[in-house]
This record gives sequence, C-alpha cells and structure tokens, in this order.
Amino acid sequence: MFFKCVVFVLNCVFAVGWASDSSLRFLAVGDWGGLPSKPYTTHIETSVAHAMGKTAAKYQTKFTLALGDNFYFDGVKDVDDTRFKDTFENVYTDKALQTPWFLVAGNHDHRGNVSAQIEYSNKSKRWNFPNYYYPLHFTIPGSNATVSILMLDTIQLCGNTIHDKLGDQPQGPKDIEKANTQWQWLESSLENNNASFIIVAGHYPVISIAEHGPTSCLVETLMPMLYKYKVTSFFSGHDHNLQHLQVNQSNVSVDYFVIGSGNFVDPSTAHVSKVPSGSLKYHWANILKPGGFAYIEATPQTMTLSFIQGDGTYLYSHSMKPRK
Repeated sequence: MFFKCVVFVLNCVFAVGWASDSSLRFLAVGDWGGLPSKPYTTHIETSVAHAMGKTAAKYQTKFTLALGDNFYFDGVKDVDDTRFKDTFENVYTDKALQTPWFLVAGNHDHRGNVSAQIEYSNKSKRWNFPNYYYPLHFTIPGSNATVSILMLDTIQLCGNTIHDKLGDQPQGPKDIEKANTQWQWLESSLENNNASFIIVAGHYPVISIAEHGPTSCLVETLMPMLYKYKVTSFFSGHDHNLQHLQVNQSNVSVDYFVIGSGNFVDPSTAHVSKVPSGSLKYHWANILKPGGFAYIEATPQTMTLSFIQGDGTYLYSHSMKPRK
C-alpha cells in the first residue's frame, strides 16, 4: 500500500505547474555509478552530470530515469553508506537535476544491498526507488495522452553475471518464485495498458551489439511480450555505450535503446552478428569523449529520444508514434 501511495502522490505532484507545457520531458542515464574509492566518481560521470544539468535546465525536464549499476562495483552496504553522497548527491548537483530520480538496480547493485537503495528513498528528496520493480504513469501536459513506464529488476528476473565480461550471460534467477511474480506483474501491467506510449525499462538489454550482447532470458520471455502488447520502446544500460536498435515483428515495431555510458565507455561491437539483420540504427562508443545520456520528449503526436554526449553535443534523435 505504501508503494502505491508513493506513486500516486508523485503523479499528483508532477501534474502541478505543467498546464502551460505541451510535452513531457525527462532524462535517462545508465551505468553511472562512479568508483568504490576516492574520488568515488569518474571524469565521464562528472562530465555527463554537468551536461545533464544543462539539458535539464534548458528543457525544464521533470524527472530522470536511472537504469542501474548505480554504485560500482559492489553496490552499497547499508542506507548510511557514504556512496550515496559521494557518487550521487555530490555529483548531480545542478539545480535542474533536483527533480525526482526513478531508479532500478543493476548487476553491480545486486552484489551489495539493494534493499538499502530502496530504503534511501526515505532519506533523499529526489531518490525514488520504491520497490525492485514498479510502474510510473504520466499525463502529457495539455492533453489526454499518457506515458506509462514500467521499471523492471532484470537481475531478479534473469540472475546475476559471474565475471561481467565479454558475452557473460546471467546465470538464472536466484529466486524462481520472485522472478515468476515479477513476470506476472509485468504481463498484468501491459495487458490492459491503454497508454499512448509504453516504455519498459531495466538494466540488462534485450538486444545489444556490444560486449554483453543480447540477454537470452529477456529475448526468450520479455521480447514476445513487447510485441504482443505493442510496447513503444525498451530502455536499458549494462553495455557502456549508446545504441538504437529497431525490430519489426508482425507489423509491430519496437525500439530498443541502450543508454549505458554514464560512467564508462566501451567500444566493443563483439555481438553485432547476434542481433536481427538490419536492426542496428545507431551506435556510439567514442572512448575519446566523456560518455553520454538520453533526453526524451513526448507530445500527443510523437515521442522523441535524443542521445547527448557528455560535452553537450547532440548525437542522434529518433521519433516514435503513439500506439494504435
């Protein structure tokens, strides 16, 4: 009940002051979790944070999606862990970023205490992590159009990786019952979802050309759901780059975005042959540049995602139509 109230209250708060707007605007960043020793951050993370702040101020974004690996390399120990300040509060300091952050856990977070990250929601004004998985629903200002975001714990669904290196696949869920419960929740959340745009978000990618490649567990179980319920897009991190892939099945098109360069950049394209032919639309992994993130704007007519480099350079944009 507490979780439902949290989401309900946040929706109420978000509705305030948007009457003059005509779009819903927000950011997304993955794999942003600094370092476990001083200075507890990286040049890429601080650069991306600065660029996010400028973008948030320019477009008056309302919230940020954080796609896991929030604290490298072993998560946090407890709710009083200094990493919350050293890697989050003291890094994303721009006034425009003092808006709600909605988080999911990554594989590195699951090496530590994810429940402490959830508990930290009670200590931070902007850190919103109410449960391992949860829904977010927004109305696009000045319209009846809506955006539904379903935040997943892909590690709970698929298991953790052992070595987190080239091609390393999750080893299967630690708790089958919890995984099945989350799958059932997701299908139920999609089944009667009439939102104009649906985003499903989690840490592991469904498909990726990079170091880790497609996640077999998600390809097998999640991917069919995305088409069955005409999901607009899937957001992920895990691979440390920016990717856009698009796959059409049975006259349904789903866009897959990897947004995993908030702290590191990895140029690997080791799995380019493992994704559907022609699906790759964009890939960025310039190790000479300071990472990147995504800016998303939704109107009743279209939802556009833009990749932005950590120096503020716009890299790529793609627009998606509402669900039919």
